Amino acid sequence: MLTIWSTLRGTGLVLAVSAVALASVVRADDPPQPRSEAAATAGQKGGRAGNAQGATQASPSAAEPHRLPPDATTKQTLDLPGRTLNFAATAGSIRVFDGKGEPLADIAYTSYQLDGADRATRPVTFLFNGGPGASSAWLQFGAAGPWRLPLDGDALSPSASPEVKPNAETWLDFTDLVFIDPVSTGYSRFVASGEDARKSFYSVDGDVNAIALVIRRWLEKHDRLTSPKYVAGESYGGIRGPKVVRQLQLQHGVGVRGLILVSPLLDFREFTGTSLLQYVATLPSYVAVAREVKGPVKRADLADVEAYARGEFLADLVKGAADEEATNRLADKVAELTGIDQALSRRLAGRFDVGEFRREFDRKNGKVTGRYDGSVRGFDPYPDSSSSRFGDPSGDALQAPLTSAAVDVLSRKLNWKPDGSYEVLNGTVEGHWDFGRGINPPQSVSELRQILATDAKLNVLVAHGLFDLATPYFGTKRALDQMPAFATQRVKFVVYPGGHMFYSQGGSRQAFRSEVEALIRE
Repeated sequence: MLTIWSTLRGTGLVLAVSAVALASVVRADDPPQPRSEAAATAGQKGGRAGNAQGATQASPSAAEPHRLPPDATTKQTLDLPGRTLNFAATAGSIRVFDGKGEPLADIAYTSYQLDGADRATRPVTFLFNGGPGASSAWLQFGAAGPWRLPLDGDALSPSASPEVKPNAETWLDFTDLVFIDPVSTGYSRFVASGEDARKSFYSVDGDVNAIALVIRRWLEKHDRLTSPKYVAGESYGGIRGPKVVRQLQLQHGVGVRGLILVSPLLDFREFTGTSLLQYVATLPSYVAVAREVKGPVKRADLADVEAYARGEFLADLVKGAADEEATNRLADKVAELTGIDQALSRRLAGRFDVGEFRREFDRKNGKVTGRYDGSVRGFDPYPDSSSSRFGDPSGDALQAPLTSAAVDVLSRKLNWKPDGSYEVLNGTVEGHWDFGRGINPPQSVSELRQILATDAKLNVLVAHGLFDLATPYFGTKRALDQMPAFATQRVKFVVYPGGHMFYSQGGSRQAFRSEVEALIRE
């Protein structure tokens, strides 16, 4: 499910340009290193950062009280239809140091490596969610991991059973898996105290630097540098993913064969401020939600809406209120397509932001639609209020069972038992995130172009759900359509029935797995 993107912010959110000083990554049980590596300055396009010579590790007495338990490796057997998978599961952490050798944070990971495979040729995929502030539990227990927690239908409830079951659609058949929890998510935590440590990680570039460092150190520690490597990111992982691959290419000498983006956000610009493109991006998903009420919907059923959105709708939108005829024409067409009251549509000039659509679509029944999945309905706790005071029925209900499932698997199946709370979705992280204070909102389309231009063998798979109102598929399609031919030829774009976590639906999960397998076996 979620890689969870909480709130799309306003015009003040932009790419950070301040220097970030993350340093070398070592495992928690590694001895002190003779030197530490400084990460690249934020915004730097190439070259290697200078190394701090002669740095020493912080004294054990200072770091030990905050330390996570030693890595735990267990042997596992998974019985699935038509096959049995034997694999080693490791739950542990990698410690990040600053340029002076002082410990900053422990980054938790969970890895699954198939028994009997040749490490030199066996693919390995690194997965993370988004938020910022989301653990990797959504992808691990919803899509790719060996065990799956049902995330749809009757299971969409805080009181649902957190018991996982064998995942017939696990990716472990064709790739080893490493799930990474950025700092302050899952069991990952700061070791250092103070505001400077937090600022190092809670930023666009600091976050990317840390994840790239963890990936490289995991490869070194597990003797997997020669393995074919893949990166998968969900939601805000669409910002992280291309940037992490670029960082690996330029700063760490690690090439990546493929990038998998799940319900990604690639560019904040069309979702911020007064951008007209936000209405173009969301309209097809609004109509998908409306048509799904009458029966199953596929992307092919929305060809007329996509053509209208990029054609007459955009043309009338640009004309604005100065052209009353165009504005009324647009508002009436939106009302016709979505079923929302015509008078209301005219009052809003056909420009429904996501919150307005979610409340107005089924308001007559006192219900709101989900943000992560617009096909899910929930009761509006304040149906008569003049302000919107509701949560997300498609996302909020999953946090309790998913948290319990993650803790149970780590402690009972994998025998790794950290103290403290497991953070499946930490709102504090997003609230303190430094998106920058410049004039350019965060985007990763530039890095996506660069990594495809740098490596002619790199391929990209981008997957979305039709009913996703958090990161609507048509916004990504518009961004990809602007890329040069050499790039688009190696980017496959697929859309499935479902929401942000489209893989919660069986058919979509199976189809997505097939696409991922084709990418990795290519």
